[in-house]
Amino acid sequence: MNLVFLGPPGAGKGTQAKRLAQELGLVHISTGDILREAVKNQTPLGKKAKEYMDRGELVPDELIIALIEEVMPPGGGVIFDGFPRTIAQAQALDRMLEKKGMKVDRVVLFDVPDDVVVERLSGRRVCPNCGAVYHIKFNPPKNDEICDRCGTKLVQRDDDREEVVRNRLEVYRKQTEPLIEYYERKGILIRLDASKDIEDVYQELKKVVST
Repeated sequence: MNLVFLGPPGAGKGTQAKRLAQELGLVHISTGDILREAVKNQTPLGKKAKEYMDRGELVPDELIIALIEEVMPPGGGVIFDGFPRTIAQAQALDRMLEKKGMKVDRVVLFDVPDDVVVERLSGRRVCPNCGAVYHIKFNPPKNDEICDRCGTKLVQRDDDREEVVRNRLEVYRKQTEPLIEYYERKGILIRLDASKDIEDVYQELKKVVST
């Protein structure tokens, strides 16, 4: 079974994808992760991707697809997390899978209202020293803005600032809405209310992918 998880930043796609992949024995493919890995390991594709990144350009779709192809298990069984993001990427992914006699079986859209996303992301604080992650409302440190583990002052990442989050949501909407239609027309899109508690979302997710 090959699944695609769509949804705005902060919808919890990555968290749920990791857990589901582990439970069902699927491979979790996050394009950000495989890109970083290929660059770090200086693979031929990683070196090519780094050239674009160093120039501040987007890594072309063909290169992303080639990177995915490298890590795809021969028999499939993958969760694509946050990819594809555009119709062109979806079509390229379809072509690549088709060559292998596979297809995207289900697409899960993690539906979350903007205000919930803004609250989740803008409240996040990270420790610049040990990498621990907190949330000022849902998972606050014992001492205000100080890391429980190492005592370092916590920081808010630039891309978690409210105005940046709202901008990211705008970009997501422009890019992804046509994609939602694309998969709806294929009859494989499932909408999931991802504003609920993490455990409730996971139980619902297991239900929708197994029916």
